[in-house]
Amino acid sequence: MTARFEGKVAVVTGGNSGIGAATAEMFARDGARVVAMARREAEGEAVVAAIRQAGGEATFIPCDVADADAVTRAVSQAVDAYGRIDILFNNAGGGSGAQFPNEPTEEWQRVVSVNLTGTFLVSRAIWPHLVAAGGGAVVNMSSLAAQRGFSPRMQDEFGTTSASYYAAKAGVDALTRYMAGVGGRHNIRVNCVRPGQILTPGATVGGVGDREGGHHVFEKMFEFAQILKGPGRPDDVANLVLFLASEAARFLTGEIINVDGGVAAKL
Repeated sequence: MTARFEGKVAVVTGGNSGIGAATAEMFARDGARVVAMARREAEGEAVVAAIRQAGGEATFIPCDVADADAVTRAVSQAVDAYGRIDILFNNAGGGSGAQFPNEPTEEWQRVVSVNLTGTFLVSRAIWPHLVAAGGGAVVNMSSLAAQRGFSPRMQDEFGTTSASYYAAKAGVDALTRYMAGVGGRHNIRVNCVRPGQILTPGATVGGVGDREGGHHVFEKMFEFAQILKGPGRPDDVANLVLFLASEAARFLTGEIINVDGGVAAKL
C-alpha cells in the first residue's frame, strides 16, 4: 500500500460499482480513508468490505445525490466518521434511452437531477470542509456527450443517449470551470474527466453490450469510434482521477480531460 494520500479523506459518489468502485479502491490502496456514497447499499457495502479486506480504511454511506437533505446528512456523517474531507469525486450519474422530442419531462428532470444537480449539491455541501482543510481537490464526472454532436448513424448502430444526458453533462463542464474560479483563493482545485466507452457493468448489463449478444455491439463501437482499439476500463478513468486529486496535479485546475481512446480526436 502506498502513501500518496496518507492522512487524506476522499469522498466518492456513485462508489458502489464501475468507475466509482474502481476509484474508491484505488484511493484506499494509495492511503486515503474513503467514503463511498451511493443509493444501492448492498453493492456499496461490498465495495467497502473489499477495501477493508485489502487493508484499507473505508465507510459506506447511503445517499441519493439528487436529494439535498440526504446529501447534507451524508456529508455530516462523513465528517463525523473521519473529521475532515480533502477530496471529492463527483461520479454519481446515469443516462436514459429516451429519444428527443419524445423524452418525458419527468425523465429529463431525473437525468438532470442526478448528473448536474447532484454534482452541485454534493460540491456545495462539501465545499466548507475543503476550505476548513486548507484546500483540496474536486474531480467531476462528465462525458464525451458534452462535447460531441449527435449522429443519427450512431443512434442506428449503437442505440441512443438522451438529450437530458447531453445537456446535463455539458452543464457539469460549465460548473467545473465556475467552481475552479471560485476555488482558487481557497487552494481548491476543480477538474473534470470525460470518459469515452468504458467497459462497466452499466454498459454491458441492460446497456449496449446486451444487444446482438454480449459485448459484440460494444466492440463494434470501439472499432468505429476509437483510435486505440479495445475497451476502456474503469481503472483507466480511476488513474486519471487520482492524478488530478494528487499533488502531482497541483498546478491544474479548470481542466476538462478526455479519457476516451482517441474518440474526440477521431470524430
